[in-house]
Amino acid sequence: MKAWQVAVIALSFLLLSGCLVTFKEPLPTSEPAPKGLLGKWTSTNAWGEPLNLELTRIGDNQYQAISYFRAKPKEREAYPFTVSRHGSRWYLSAKVPAQFGGHFTIAGFELTDKHELVVYNLDLEQINQALQQKALSGDGFQTAEGDGVLINSKMDQVSAYLDDPANSDVFVEVVRYQRQAKAK
Repeated sequence: MKAWQVAVIALSFLLLSGCLVTFKEPLPTSEPAPKGLLGKWTSTNAWGEPLNLELTRIGDNQYQAISYFRAKPKEREAYPFTVSRHGSRWYLSAKVPAQFGGHFTIAGFELTDKHELVVYNLDLEQINQALQQKALSGDGFQTAEGDGVLINSKMDQVSAYLDDPANSDVFVEVVRYQRQAKAK
């Protein structure tokens, strides 16, 4: 698995088709993560491999995702991220690796009544439509792993676009984690 895919899985935005939406700035942090986000989570990736995800606080409104395959618990990747809430939606923002521009990515997430962590990625096709309609501004880029787009709109414009209920289809579910059972 490519390093950038592992990074994205660590933050639970399993990139669809190798596509990447990045931003020049991270979302501003406004409040601490919601109760119940931090802790240990488990899922299975698209290849049927069991994944573990540990989310911890590392500073004031700063968090870290540690991801590893259950079969290889010593091979861990750690990635810092921040969270932000706009309207009724929660978002997380993290820096992408330098080979992909070193900018930031944004994902949506929710904690369900079934004690699941559901993560949503931005759909590249929908973002490209927003660029064509001038709702956002940005430029496309290519990497060895696929196409991407760098959004250079100000974050207040990005937040307004993402928070607009008319744009709810810009998010696609990419992974669903369950709370990891505590060892006895």
